[in-house]
Order: sequence, then structure tokens, then C-alpha cells
Amino acid sequence: LRLPAQLLCSIIDLRGDLMIAERLQEVISNIEASKAKRNAAFDHDVLLVAVTKNHDIYAMREAIDAGVTDIGENRIQEAKEKFETLDRQVTWHLIGHLQTNKVKQAVRMFDLIHSVDTLHLAEAIDKAAAGIGKVQKVLVQVNLAQEDSKSGIYEDELMALLQKVDEMNNLQLMGLTCIAPNYEDVEECRPVFAEMRKIFDKVK
Repeated sequence: LRLPAQLLCSIIDLRGDLMIAERLQEVISNIEASKAKRNAAFDHDVLLVAVTKNHDIYAMREAIDAGVTDIGENRIQEAKEKFETLDRQVTWHLIGHLQTNKVKQAVRMFDLIHSVDTLHLAEAIDKAAAGIGKVQKVLVQVNLAQEDSKSGIYEDELMALLQKVDEMNNLQLMGLTCIAPNYEDVEECRPVFAEMRKIFDKVK
């Protein structure tokens, strides 16, 4: 499998009383503090993705001008309007569920698609990317908790999908993604992500 080093993502919420630049600096400081707590040998890259859904183009530009390099959207239509008017150089992440009838639009806009969870969807993305001469970077989404309300492939079906994706000429498999259950206590998420890390290490 063509899986590089683990990609860690942090999310910044643009809402609140502080200016966007101040909130961004606060999040970056929290990331650095968290890395320092782990141990001196923490050598993973941490990628900050600013999720800009429901935020206007002006807030996006302010965030980008303050240092944001990667933005995340989960609705194709909203992203399309922003993509055409943003006028800033950024890396675009599709973090929401992708329907096959929106694949062509997604491939034209997004640098990384986070939510591949079926062979049918992977084949559609591969075909759309081939049509424009692009190698589309993707993450395969895993539904570890097996929640009906969440997208993602179950663990026992994962390896077969990864092998198929890896054989596709116009997809580049970048890793795995997982959405934990919505626990009241965020600490309850830790076992889910620990299990996700074990799966990642097993397949990489």
C-alpha cells in the first residue's frame, strides 16, 4: 500500500468573540502544548484544517491571510461557490460524505477527499480523476463504532477495499480517517482513536 507517514489533523472553529487571527494563534499554541506533553520524541506532522462550512468568503480570506493553509468543506454546492470566488491559494479537503452523482465536481475542486467508504465510490472517483488527468488523493473512512448514522466501511471489510483502491491508477491512498461517537466526555473517544491507530499500523 502507498501509505505515507501518519497524517494528524486538528480542527479550528472560526466562530467566537475573538478575531480569527487570535483564535488561530490560540489553536496553534494548544497544538504545540499538546505535542510537548506527549514526549520529546513526538515526530508526527500535525496538519491544521480550518473547517469553513457555514462561513462566508470574507471569514475564509481572513483565516487564510492569518496563516491557514488548508480548509475543509462538507457540502459540494457550498464549496463550489467558494472555490470560484475565494481568490486564495489553499489546499481543499472534502470532509463530508460524497455521493457518486457529485464525484466529478468534487474531483475538480478538492485536493484530498476524506470519505471514501465503498468500492463503488472509489471507482467513480478514479474514473472522474482519469477523465481530467488527475491523481486524486483520498482517505478511506472507517466506521469503527458501526453506527448507522455515520458513513464509513466496517473494519472486517477494510482490507479488501484498501487493496482495490491501491490498484487504481488515478487514486493515491493517503491513509485512514475515523469519526468517533459523539460522547459527552471527550476522553471516551481515546479508545476509538487508539484502535484506529492499531489498524493504521497494521495496514500501512
